[in-house]
Amino acid sequence: MIYFDSNQFTGDIHPQIEGEDASAYTALVLGTRDYVRKCGFRQVIVGLSGGIDSALTGVIAADAVGPENVIGVGMPGPYSSKGSIGDARALAENLGIRFEVLPINEVFASYNKILRQVFTGYKEDVTEENIQSRARGTMLMALSNKLGAIVLSTGNKSELGVGYCTLYGDMVGGLAVISDVPKTMVYRLSRYVNSQRAVIPAASLEKPPSAELRAGQKDSDTLPPYEVLDAILEDYVEESHSAEQIAADHKFDLKLVRRVICMVERSEYKRQQAAPGLKISAKAFGYGRRFPIAAKSDI
Repeated sequence: MIYFDSNQFTGDIHPQIEGEDASAYTALVLGTRDYVRKCGFRQVIVGLSGGIDSALTGVIAADAVGPENVIGVGMPGPYSSKGSIGDARALAENLGIRFEVLPINEVFASYNKILRQVFTGYKEDVTEENIQSRARGTMLMALSNKLGAIVLSTGNKSELGVGYCTLYGDMVGGLAVISDVPKTMVYRLSRYVNSQRAVIPAASLEKPPSAELRAGQKDSDTLPPYEVLDAILEDYVEESHSAEQIAADHKFDLKLVRRVICMVERSEYKRQQAAPGLKISAKAFGYGRRFPIAAKSDI
């Protein structure tokens, strides 16, 4: 690329960024830096779970605003794995960012105690899972208010696409940094980051994805493998292909494709309330794809 000043007749040559992953990562860093600074913030807060999504978001944040301006927060709960805080702390140390630990066990227990009477006769379900997520969201926003720092949410495009996220929980924040990055690309970008400098712990890359909101929980309990899910979402969201065409092109089960599409359509109300995100694909949620919040589906 040639930068040329037509008034001063000066300029210089800048090499192009090579590779899709490097280009996407650079765009995410630039977008985060611009958004944070132009909104008047100096510091950012990232909830670090030890998982790959928050790890990548933390690295992007450190590169965008400097490690001295990033606060990582670990919020272990009753179902957090032993490695969650350890992996989050290791990432923070590798990045040189501030790291705070705020356990949510007592908060979760208090919620359950207060709600026990009105929940009598009901079995535990996703309600109790979401209480944990929302307790964490409250912690992050309290720090945001007290410190004057913006919270960066860590949900990816795959989760946002099918509504595998919690309103007022893991969706809280002022900017959704990787909301246009599918889960499979999250792994690719994380490996790209580590090829430049090894900062993301190997365990974060290798452990099965999990929200850790119930015992033994894995994303695969609710969702198809991310390789399958991302292929369906790309064809449906970005290419506007039908369920029948997607199933035929990829040799996927038609019922599975229809189930994913139904999840996409039923989650529009969540996406309408999500933090603005950075766009790096042909069609990002919230920018190039506006759908009615409530619409009858024939899927």
